[in-house]
Amino acid sequence: MSDIDFTTASADELAAVEPGDFIRIVKEMSDKDVKQVMESANRESIIAAIFSRMPELFRADRAGSTTATTHWSITGRPDGGADEWTVRFAEGACTTLPGHDGDATLSLAMTPVDFTKVITKSGNPVMMFMTGKIKAKGDLGLAANIANFFDIPKA
Repeated sequence: MSDIDFTTASADELAAVEPGDFIRIVKEMSDKDVKQVMESANRESIIAAIFSRMPELFRADRAGSTTATTHWSITGRPDGGADEWTVRFAEGACTTLPGHDGDATLSLAMTPVDFTKVITKSGNPVMMFMTGKIKAKGDLGLAANIANFFDIPKA
């Protein structure tokens, strides 16, 4: 697939990008480019595309018997707010939905730039937590291992 301009692509175009291409495009972006894209009108569609792919990239064999509800807050919205999502692990499955739903086993908050580093595995989440780039409350053991639950395509 040819590269797509995340600032102008429609929600359908973003959803059609294969996970491997999506990860490659994001990994190739500079922090400045990510920040610019996440300040565009497409921010919500991009974040939704990322979270909607989580169930298909989930590896139940790596999660084992984990049952957890995680709340994600991606800060830095142009209006000053955050995009909030719930990611649940139960009975060998991963489900996602917009908003914070239910009691969280783990709550995570981070900037869009740090979020892209976490989801592309181009950043070290433990180091990001230790340096204050990721705010985590709750089950910190889950926070340290959650990235391993997903099969992130190689860029």
